[in-house]
Amino acid sequence: MSELLAATPQFTVPDLIRTVSYYRDVLGFEVAGYWDGEQVSDEPRDPVFAIVQRDRVRIFFNRGAAAQTGRADGAYDVYFTVNGVDELASDFRTRGAEILDGPEDRVYGQREVVIRDCNGIVLTFGEPR
Repeated sequence: MSELLAATPQFTVPDLIRTVSYYRDVLGFEVAGYWDGEQVSDEPRDPVFAIVQRDRVRIFFNRGAAAQTGRADGAYDVYFTVNGVDELASDFRTRGAEILDGPEDRVYGQREVVIRDCNGIVLTFGEPR
């Protein structure tokens, strides 16, 4: 029997070091590593790829000319299901994240906080009410 275990969002951003620093310092992720096209490293030189993680969630970033998103107006780029959304939102607020909305209860039974990262990527963190 097959089973899906996780989905890992991947975003294209113009500055990997700035982006990874933001996710570490403002969103509380850990730096899993950088890749310069030849090797994985903890020390970024001229990275083309990076990974951050928090708890069991990873996000991949690759370098491009500009941040790219396929998001429709009013939509999210990624939705994370979490436990403790109010505590998470408080942590984000303390660290200086740009909170667009919430935490707020939604009519579809979720409590969510919506933020925009340093590249304009919209991240939503929600839990069942």
